Amino acid sequence: MPRSRPQVARWPCFFGRKKFTVDLSSELKIFSGNANRPLAQRIAEYVGVSLSDAVVTQFPDQETWVKINDNIRGRDVFIIQPTSPPANEHLMELLIMIDAARRASASRITAVMPFYGYARQDRKDQPRVPITAKLVANLLVAAGANRIITMDLHAQQVQGFFDIPVDHLYAAPVMYRYFQQKKITDLVCVSPDIGGVKMVNAYAHMFHAPLAIVAKKRTSASDVEILNVVGDVKGKNVLMIDDLTETAGTLTRAAEVLRKKGAKKIFAAVSHAILNSQAIERLRKSKLDELVTTDSVLRQTRVSGVNITELSIAPLLGEAILRIHKSESVSSLFDVNGTRAEC
Repeated sequence: MPRSRPQVARWPCFFGRKKFTVDLSSELKIFSGNANRPLAQRIAEYVGVSLSDAVVTQFPDQETWVKINDNIRGRDVFIIQPTSPPANEHLMELLIMIDAARRASASRITAVMPFYGYARQDRKDQPRVPITAKLVANLLVAAGANRIITMDLHAQQVQGFFDIPVDHLYAAPVMYRYFQQKKITDLVCVSPDIGGVKMVNAYAHMFHAPLAIVAKKRTSASDVEILNVVGDVKGKNVLMIDDLTETAGTLTRAAEVLRKKGAKKIFAAVSHAILNSQAIERLRKSKLDELVTTDSVLRQTRVSGVNITELSIAPLLGEAILRIHKSESVSSLFDVNGTRAEC
């Protein structure tokens, strides 16, 4: 009769009379594409591992080419890659890296997307338009992703586009610690549009501050018209909260109206600041005293003439990676000042 297969002990385990333990960090591999390598490096440092070796480059015809140099057979692989501009290039890098990891027999592949591009295309609001956020979800799963980690999705329903686990984190704990240290008095949390009220309400509870809303009408992809301010901001310090700014039209127009309504200092907390040249010019002329954002997307150069503070989300993402790797709960990462940061 064939002998039964012996049970393989993992950790801690015994071999003969000597006890030895397996280093869990050897089972965890963190890779990075070209979208935000500095953030990936900071995450790896927090986790306590070295950033794993992979080549992510392009052929002369702009095709993406990937080669994973480390052995990842049976490993728990995390690929750090926001789909920030150029979105299509970075998305293809992520898909190809996932495919390469799957073909190299990784046990689990988690796509860590601090910024999830195409999330604004989450519904069919006009005839004959796509739902691109769902298409991107399908592509990630088809490539071989087993899990997604992301932060402050523009539309929360994007989580439902996946049939694999999605860990949706929030920048709120990072933002809260920064503004708590500033000890701002007479604070009012303001939503620069009606769609962000739920997010701002979570911040208002964290800071035990009142809530105000700026009602706007979008006149084009880059311009808005402010209709009204709901709430009292006269003589108050204002904290505007938003998940994303690209042209800074909403933020700068809202700041202008809030100043006219009697607001004193005006701060903005934006999770993903993807600032184009138009946004930078607007911010230079705006009434904002400070724009606080995260390092979810990579900015190549410092912006002169604009007071921008960048906070790192590496500890937040690193802690989530460690907990997922160890099959522990990540829900406690949402608890801030006795309030759930779920927006």
